Amino acid sequence: MRAKSVFLTVAHRLAILAYIAFALFPLFWLLKVAVTPNDLLYSEGIRLWPSRASLEHFDFVLRHSAFPVFFRNSLIVSGSTAVVVTILASLSGYALSRFRFRGKYWLVTLMLLTQMFPLVMLVAPIFKILSPLGLTNSLTGLVIVYSAFNVPFATFLMQSFFDGIPKDLEEAAMIDGATQFVAFRQIILPLTLPGIAATLGFVFTAAWSELLFSLMLISGNDQATFPVGLLSFVSKFSVDFGQMMAAGVLALIPACLFFLLIQRYLVQGLTAGAVKG
Repeated sequence: MRAKSVFLTVAHRLAILAYIAFALFPLFWLLKVAVTPNDLLYSEGIRLWPSRASLEHFDFVLRHSAFPVFFRNSLIVSGSTAVVVTILASLSGYALSRFRFRGKYWLVTLMLLTQMFPLVMLVAPIFKILSPLGLTNSLTGLVIVYSAFNVPFATFLMQSFFDGIPKDLEEAAMIDGATQFVAFRQIILPLTLPGIAATLGFVFTAAWSELLFSLMLISGNDQATFPVGLLSFVSKFSVDFGQMMAAGVLALIPACLFFLLIQRYLVQGLTAGAVKG
């Protein structure tokens, strides 16, 4: 039995290591191609690491391409979307969790229905709506579109956190003279920091990697986000893989830093939001 237990433990850990290696291998290959000089990119064949590493692709991307502009635009759009959606989802999730009102069932059903349509079906209608308002080829238009599509899911996510907080805490605060909003702001919100972190992380990642609407609604490099900007490394007859991979490595930095900042709350939020009570 002891030998069997040791075998199962080793097999379990090897399986986990194999999964981690499988998941991280594309990132490793991204970095490997990014540091491979142009003269070795196609001449060395398949190697785990180039015989000579170079930062020439990073130098080109940062100094001789429009990637810094794409990078800035993505930070503005993703950060703004994450903040706007989290604020709206916190308020609407709290309302759905605490209040009873006429039409609540149909409102929730309508919000769920918005998640059922393929996004490509909505590109033309959204373009027709934003165009007369001057919101095409605009970062503001992207923030509005991304917020509209992320609010429903984020609302349900926040509602699950509010459902797990006893109502007695608010009632006690209101007995002491606090209003409903003061109880929400000073007592409930601090308890939902893990949920807020999880919502921020989800929305930021979704907006950071979104391509379809940024490709269809943005027509100039000045307003393009980095997923669209990566396409600029693809020409009619060739693909600059080294420069594209270097841009991809740089694009990972904000997401990694963002998750490092919220990691203390993120795991708690993802697990706490899965159950109620």
